[in-house]
Amino acid sequence: AAITRIESALESARRSAARKRWRGARAALGAVLALSLAAAAFTGLSVAWLKRAMRQQLPALDGERRLPGLSAPAIVRRDRYGVPHIQAANLDDLAEAQGYVVAQDRLWQMDMARRFAAGDLAEVLGPSAVAHDRVQRVLEIRAAAERLTADMDADQKRIFEDYSRGVNAYIAGHQARLPAEFRLLRYKPKPWTPEDCWLISLNMVELLDSSVSTKLEREKVQALLPPTLAMELYPTTTWRDRPPTQSIPPLTDPPTDPPLNVPPEPPEDSQSLAPRSVDGLLALRRAQAFGGHPGAEHRPGSNEWAVSGAHTASGRALLSNDMHLRHSIPDVWHEEDLAAGAFHAAGVALPGMPLIVAGHNAHIAWGFTTLNGDVQDVYVEKTNSAGEYWSGGRWRRPEHDRERIRVRGGRDVLLDLERTDHGPVLTPLLPKERRMLALRWTLYEPKNTGWPILALDEAQDWPTFRAAMSRWWAPTQNVVYADDQGHIGYQAVGDFPLRPAGASPVPMVETGTAEDSRLEWQGSVPFAELPSVFDPASGIVATANSRITPDDYPYPLALNWAEPYRNERIWKWLAGKQRLTAAQMLILQTDTYSEVDRELAQRFAYAIDHASRASARLRQAADILRVWNGIVTLDSVAAQIVDSAKDAFWPLLLQPRLGEAWRLYSWQDKDYVEEEMVESLPAEWLPNRYSNWSDFLAACVERGMRDGGAPRSLGGWTFGSRHHLEIQHPLYGRLPFFRGWTGSGTYPIAGDETTVDQARGLVGPSQRFTMDWSDVDASTENIVMGESGDPLSPYYRDQWPDWYGGRTFPLAFTDGAVLASTRHTLRLLP
Repeated sequence: AAITRIESALESARRSAARKRWRGARAALGAVLALSLAAAAFTGLSVAWLKRAMRQQLPALDGERRLPGLSAPAIVRRDRYGVPHIQAANLDDLAEAQGYVVAQDRLWQMDMARRFAAGDLAEVLGPSAVAHDRVQRVLEIRAAAERLTADMDADQKRIFEDYSRGVNAYIAGHQARLPAEFRLLRYKPKPWTPEDCWLISLNMVELLDSSVSTKLEREKVQALLPPTLAMELYPTTTWRDRPPTQSIPPLTDPPTDPPLNVPPEPPEDSQSLAPRSVDGLLALRRAQAFGGHPGAEHRPGSNEWAVSGAHTASGRALLSNDMHLRHSIPDVWHEEDLAAGAFHAAGVALPGMPLIVAGHNAHIAWGFTTLNGDVQDVYVEKTNSAGEYWSGGRWRRPEHDRERIRVRGGRDVLLDLERTDHGPVLTPLLPKERRMLALRWTLYEPKNTGWPILALDEAQDWPTFRAAMSRWWAPTQNVVYADDQGHIGYQAVGDFPLRPAGASPVPMVETGTAEDSRLEWQGSVPFAELPSVFDPASGIVATANSRITPDDYPYPLALNWAEPYRNERIWKWLAGKQRLTAAQMLILQTDTYSEVDRELAQRFAYAIDHASRASARLRQAADILRVWNGIVTLDSVAAQIVDSAKDAFWPLLLQPRLGEAWRLYSWQDKDYVEEEMVESLPAEWLPNRYSNWSDFLAACVERGMRDGGAPRSLGGWTFGSRHHLEIQHPLYGRLPFFRGWTGSGTYPIAGDETTVDQARGLVGPSQRFTMDWSDVDASTENIVMGESGDPLSPYYRDQWPDWYGGRTFPLAFTDGAVLASTRHTLRLLP
């Protein structure tokens, strides 16, 4: 009986515990359901709130708005792509109206761009932006913008003030309806100033004219190699070069003795002087690339050309330009057509900067590619134990300045910035760097002032165009020209330092002796002596970032030219055709043929045929490679095999000699270096583990296929299956429910860095422009996504189908064409 009572009690306890567990589980389940419902409700409300904020920020495109400061009404007509055609009574009113209209479309982008330049991102983005902000503070970008503003001519500064007044009118009138990004990040924009206009411009200067990382990284690589081998990795000329000012050379066979660039002999203790930390140099790359800015990893790919009427069907000149930059949302450029009295220019502008950067007016058209000018020098200062540096025959203390980086959600960062008489000290940016490294940059030169865009937009012919370009000091650029009288031309622009000792591809060591004077700058290359050509006999001018100096040119304007293949392809394509049309210009802009890739395909196939061992998959690859036509299309398997083999080539070649420092090898001409090695098969470069070059090149193909995830049967391993483009909004792309419809979507892309339609990752043509002087209203301009930065705007990504599909559309210019294309009309009243 006692046992029965005990069992009964235990059973009762078990049942009670089970009931308690069930009640607890039910309560927990209820809590989970309640939390899930609350989370779903919160998510739904958040999505609804953000979409409502996007709808609220949509600008007025029709009707009337007051714009204090105007002297007379201005009219803003938008076409079917939302491109504004602004007509004002005078230039001051035009700049103010432009500032207002661009703020309608791109205010948050403008605010982030000025923060990016000034080093103020962490104030709104938090600790992740501190490393980038530190770079910008050390480089003194904000101080440069303040100096440039203070030194402007009164007439130029007034345009900046007019533009700023227009931006600020929009900010003031839309405090309750600011772009949704401001509300999402919970901050409001400060008033726009002329200094901010300069910050926008200096973003482009920093992107296109920075060589600090390249020089520091090359120093490390050179310190680990014999001088002769280092020389072969860093050529400055190729037999494929086609400078625009040089008579047409043979474009099929290399010369017997191509000129080579010989780097200076390193000091005896160069191993101890070279930076110790590979990670530190790579960290500088990452800091420069923060937020989508390509920084040191940017490989230019812009193209431009002009052809005279002798080559065209109309007998009038044609000009084309596609500037390759990192794709972004919103777009880098904003399309505009601006008119006021005698002033009339159309093309693309930088949001935050007045007037038109690239495009045309009623008489001339122009386009840009970056020249990669060598306008920075890094000096290794001679120092003592007291922290002083040697200058002017005595020890001097560096200048000091303290700055505060405000960090949202974290502790503020205080910086002690040093400066020598060369410029800012870079050492704080490089972990484990013990030397005092100072940067001299044309940006800091007091003589470099002024803003040439107004004079460029107003130029009427070649002499006035060159007069405007003579004032252009940064970034260094190639400019092609075509006018309504049938003339074409080319002009190199920028401030290029004169150095008695020559340009240096690595930091220069100060010894404290009189010989140091040869390392100092002695003025600049005169504008009259920069490469230039007008109406060449060939009827063609073209550049694509590769070498533009003729063989006998006395000044080393640049050391790190882009590979020659795109430029060579453009010259061959144009020279082989007559009766060209604007439609054919677009065909060339979207061309994906690569002569060097086809050549490498043959070499890789030959190597596999003669390798000591070759798997069945390697033999399959060789069969595919040997019949390829060299066009890098989406469905090409051969193009993917070559691309992967090229990627595998460098670690297999360099890692045995450099270790992890092989990652520091970045040179614009590295594709040419690879081509030359594959052609000449130099014994001194063959890694020890391979008995011959055929085995090595076969290993590159094998490694490339393995790292690229190639299947056993290569038929479906196409270029398009491995290369995609997806452009995301920097904020909305991080949010669930927004990423999919606020970006471009994911699309396969054709072409590589050696094709005219250059593509690699997120870098590609940021716009496509063709000027047809036979019909100015038929001239075309196409950016990547659209005019608006608001995902709910019909003009947010409406240009994407044309850009991706290799199509384009006209940008109306004459009054009648503008009126015919108008879809919206907004009147801005005083």
